[in-house]
Amino acid sequence: MSADNTDNGRDQPSLIEYPSDFPIKVMGAMQDGFAEAIVTLVQEFDPGFHAGKMEMRPSRNGNYLGLTVTVWVTSREQLDDLYRALTAHPMVKVVL
Repeated sequence: MSADNTDNGRDQPSLIEYPSDFPIKVMGAMQDGFAEAIVTLVQEFDPGFHAGKMEMRPSRNGNYLGLTVTVWVTSREQLDDLYRALTAHPMVKVVL
């Protein structure tokens, strides 16, 4: 990060200090393999991530599953790439 608190020369300053733990909420349909698929995907960006670092909350009617994954992020680029991978995953409906 440069002295003006911008990351990788981008115009906007980063509000996140790197490295740090960062929670991401991921929602998808309640289906077999959803949580496991998200763990596998997140591990590509944070090899130290494991299922014990994930919270799961089913929707009231049980149609959806909300996951909170807390990842160790080291750069804005890593976080942006992770968001892109999550939003592109066919089992994911929403990423916050």
